Amino acid sequence: MTLPVETSLAPMLALLVGEIPEGEQWVYEPKWDGFRCLAFRDAESVDLRSKAGQPLARYFPELVAAVGALEPRRFVLDGEIVVPVGRALSFDDLLQRIHPAESRIRKLAQETPALYVVFDLLVDESGRSIVDRPHSERRRLLERFAAAHFREKGTLRLSPVTDRPDEAQRWLRASGGAVDGVIAKRRDLDYRSGERTGMQKIKFLRTADCVVGGFRYASKSRVIGSLLLGLYDDEGRLDHVGFCSSLKAEQRRELTPKLESLIRPPGFTGNAPGGPSRWSSERSGQWEPLDPTLVVEVRYDHFSQGRFRHGTRFLRWRPDKAPRQCTRAQVEQESRASPLVLLG
Repeated sequence: MTLPVETSLAPMLALLVGEIPEGEQWVYEPKWDGFRCLAFRDAESVDLRSKAGQPLARYFPELVAAVGALEPRRFVLDGEIVVPVGRALSFDDLLQRIHPAESRIRKLAQETPALYVVFDLLVDESGRSIVDRPHSERRRLLERFAAAHFREKGTLRLSPVTDRPDEAQRWLRASGGAVDGVIAKRRDLDYRSGERTGMQKIKFLRTADCVVGGFRYASKSRVIGSLLLGLYDDEGRLDHVGFCSSLKAEQRRELTPKLESLIRPPGFTGNAPGGPSRWSSERSGQWEPLDPTLVVEVRYDHFSQGRFRHGTRFLRWRPDKAPRQCTRAQVEQESRASPLVLLG
């Protein structure tokens, strides 16, 4: 490619902070739950690169086609690849795309096509690098680019932006099932490749009471490695929804004999660890089922596709709560709002 920036350019990164920053220098965007991606177009060539610099084009042929169909022939965009399924975004379906078989990828591209949500412009439509321009100018040029070249309800979408902290707070409260949090950007700074200055991310942390339906031993050890968490569905089945491994060494040692005394199948009566999942690994099937009598309160940041997307943090035991009170109603309310309304 003959673009003024290399395809090895590292995306600008965000620093995780606890609160939304306020001040005239800040603007805010939703934090999308997908794959970060830089899109490079140089005449007939299109290249998609992940946050780690890995090529993504072969996995998303519909995005390659959409970027290649735009009228400008030389430009670079920064955004997030997401896969909408119904009114929600499906990270499971997004992960399914990283597959070695081209036929499988083509099939999925037809069945669950991806969207590219664009939030920055690094090379404008004349082929000129604007990474040294402040965010406010890049955003203005991006909005003009999108208005001229993106199709309404098309594969390429412009991410919304606001300078109102109260609007950002509303997006944050809706995160977890709709979006993945909020991004705050300094409007006066240039594009800082690979740095965490000038951009911050904020996630809304929640708590949930879960049944401990099983556990895994630590690798190469006979002490507790992680607690396997469950929630009851409407039919009274206990579904595996995630894990918690944030236990101190002393807690693990003290907890091991207590949990071993509760080992009793089946543990989970609905979805169980080790079932078909893109998160599955060789150790996914190696777990001990427990009598579902223990309740633990955990902190989490994102619940989607029927599970906690990341590991949870242990807060406390809840002997005062009946296991049957630990239902999906605690977390499923997050998924009711559709993130797609933010994209027009």
